[in-house]
Amino acid sequence: MNDILDTTNDPHNEWLENYPYDSIVVGQAARMVRTLTLADIQAFAAVSGDTNPAHLDPTYANATLFHGVIGHGMWGGSLISTVLGTVFPGPGTIYLEQNLHFSRPVRIGDTLNVTVTCTAKQDDKKTIELDCLLVNQKGERVLYGVAKVMAPSEKLRMPRIHAPHISLFDPEQRHANLLALGAHLEPVRCGVVHPCDADSLQGAMDAHHAGLIHAVLIAPEKKLRAVAAEAGIDLTGIEVIDVAHSHDAAEMAAQMAADKKLEALMKGSLHTDELIHAVVSQKGLRTGRRMSHVFRFEAPMYPKPLYITDAALNIAPNLAEKADIVQNAILFAQIMGVATPKVAILSAVETVNPNIPSTLDAAALCKMADRGQIKGGLLDGPLAFDNAVSSHAAEIKHIASAVAGQADILVAPDLESGNMMAKQLEYLAGASGSGVVLGARVPIALTSRADTATTRSASALLAKLIAHHYRTHPA
Repeated sequence: MNDILDTTNDPHNEWLENYPYDSIVVGQAARMVRTLTLADIQAFAAVSGDTNPAHLDPTYANATLFHGVIGHGMWGGSLISTVLGTVFPGPGTIYLEQNLHFSRPVRIGDTLNVTVTCTAKQDDKKTIELDCLLVNQKGERVLYGVAKVMAPSEKLRMPRIHAPHISLFDPEQRHANLLALGAHLEPVRCGVVHPCDADSLQGAMDAHHAGLIHAVLIAPEKKLRAVAAEAGIDLTGIEVIDVAHSHDAAEMAAQMAADKKLEALMKGSLHTDELIHAVVSQKGLRTGRRMSHVFRFEAPMYPKPLYITDAALNIAPNLAEKADIVQNAILFAQIMGVATPKVAILSAVETVNPNIPSTLDAAALCKMADRGQIKGGLLDGPLAFDNAVSSHAAEIKHIASAVAGQADILVAPDLESGNMMAKQLEYLAGASGSGVVLGARVPIALTSRADTATTRSASALLAKLIAHHYRTHPA
């Protein structure tokens, strides 16, 4: 008898059903089909800790006898376990023994037919032996062996347990991808204002050497060089403008930007208020729009960059100020390549409530967009955080919206909520972030004193992209 139980282990099948020992006959078999993807290799490496470069480093793998990246051998073995545990014999099966022979490598895109066939039964111990065979799409045997299992004694039918979601998030690669967005553009002259600690100075130098900015360091020179010497940072060939203290640095930077000697500014180790006050006080840098800050985050559990505003400048913005905040964020997202950003105006609830002022502002902002007072984005609000970023949450609450569940921009009701939301993404969700200030005639990379050099260089990249945009579309 050769009764093939043909299955693709369809994840949409909501039920698992087993084959008890007494129902199994010699010759009975089951089959599963699976195609190896890069995500499979990365996930297996992440879970197992097997980071052999033959699986993960194309340069190394190309120089091996396999001439390219191959899948982990035990990934193929795990497919046998999948068939035994979920198909045949199925739930209740206890793995006792397994031997494996590896015949050929499995490469990305290879489709494997996994077949297990009962070859013997042992009634006293309720065990069965199964031939295990993996064949690729060319009919070539890639893996084979024999498994011995204790088959289930009772018939079971139970709901399928779905595997947990694995999010493969590589912050270093995401950072490299972000920096690549400006690789084709020449660096812009950027005034780095009072970078008198190691992190802010290193971030500026990293951005300079990466071709993001042409750094102009504006700081007390003696103090600056002492920081550089202690941190081992080489300032050879870097333009330094000596000033007395941080206030003077901010005022000098603002004046140089107004005189078009700088195309961008980057905050160093001074307080945000010092720099922003100097920029606001400089008439040559003002525009008709209020200045606001926008964070750009890449979060492991969200499929695209997320822009959060305002979490740094405007404490309790009124409706008119929120309109400028939204418009700044839309412009920023468009510069970053989002043609029509989806903008979620956040509150604690998703319905208009006269007792919650932020819901009234949200409704008004959406109507302003309808009337053309806010341009370039698709607005909806009020939306709570969950239904702004989760389609499932929006569906449960019966929210029909082109924004809900897929927002590009999250507009916070005030600075406190925006700041807490941004820091929660960074510290609890593992998001990587950078930020910039818009609304002046030059962009300002406004980083925290606690930010790393990587965050600072990412913020410099944002400033570079905006500065190049302003060359043809002045603020």
